[in-house]
Amino acid sequence: MVNRLPWSVVILACLTLGLAPFTPPHVWEKLQMLAAGTLTEPVDILDLLMHGAPWALLCAKVFFSLKAKP
Repeated sequence: MVNRLPWSVVILACLTLGLAPFTPPHVWEKLQMLAAGTLTEPVDILDLLMHGAPWALLCAKVFFSLKAKP
């Protein structure tokens, strides 16, 4: 299923939703909060899931693309 998505769509999602707002990237702030143990508010957890989803999709696409090669 992941292999059916075009690379351009996945990369565009990472560059837009995955990095928005751009200064500093929101996903980076949420990952820092997660590492510090301060990611406790439901809205922050939802933010991490929403802004992290395109990156998780990119990782899955890379994994399955490399796995499919002989």
